[in-house]
Amino acid sequence: MAHASLGGQVAVVSGGSRGIGRACCLALAEAGAKVVVGYRARKESADEVVEAIARSGGEAIIFGGDLAEREQADALLAKAVDRFGRLDILVNNAGVTRDTLLLRMRDDDWHAVLQADLDSTFFCLRAAAKIMIKQRRGRIINIASVAAMVGNPGQSNYSAAKAGVIALTRTAAAELAGRQVTVNAVAPGLIETEMTDAIPEGIRQSMLNRVPLGRLGRPEEVASAVLFLASDAAAYMTGSVVVVGGGISMGG
Repeated sequence: MAHASLGGQVAVVSGGSRGIGRACCLALAEAGAKVVVGYRARKESADEVVEAIARSGGEAIIFGGDLAEREQADALLAKAVDRFGRLDILVNNAGVTRDTLLLRMRDDDWHAVLQADLDSTFFCLRAAAKIMIKQRRGRIINIASVAAMVGNPGQSNYSAAKAGVIALTRTAAAELAGRQVTVNAVAPGLIETEMTDAIPEGIRQSMLNRVPLGRLGRPEEVASAVLFLASDAAAYMTGSVVVVGGGISMGG
């Protein structure tokens, strides 16, 4: 992943304390970026990411907050600028799942996932865009999911939220292209994280059976796609959705 050079750039990663977000923080820092590690509840895990980056000679800070609240999202992006003087990269990775079948889903399970996965992406994207259009440069990468493309039983709330993330990505890309701000999405499939560990075993096995490559992906494999989209190598890409799913989306 060291092929991309992000020296002197500043990256914000929401949901950066574990899983895909953690891998993104480490990859961006390895490429030379200063990183703001966003987290909601796991300060210890966020601190561990900062320490790992520091051990490798990089620089990172943490920010704790609920990004489904507009004020907290604004504060996250403002902290990056206050500390490092600019903002070059935003990775919108914060999210949760509350899986259950449609007919059993409670209203608060629906709203909680839409707020954590879609509202937070919108609030952070809007706050970042205000900064980046003044710089006339920026890279925004939203973490979607193959669940937005292939229906997963028990994930109607998550699938709807991630489909919204893809639509938001394309709309924002069209609106911000004139200011040289690119907006792309990465859609992971079944990745080895705590979130996928929480998927009921029957559903998880059913999903794995549909992966042509026959295995779960690693967070680092998603981070590689994020790193590419954050780099100059992807300067002519915007409004794209890069699927990292072992082929699971081919049938949908």
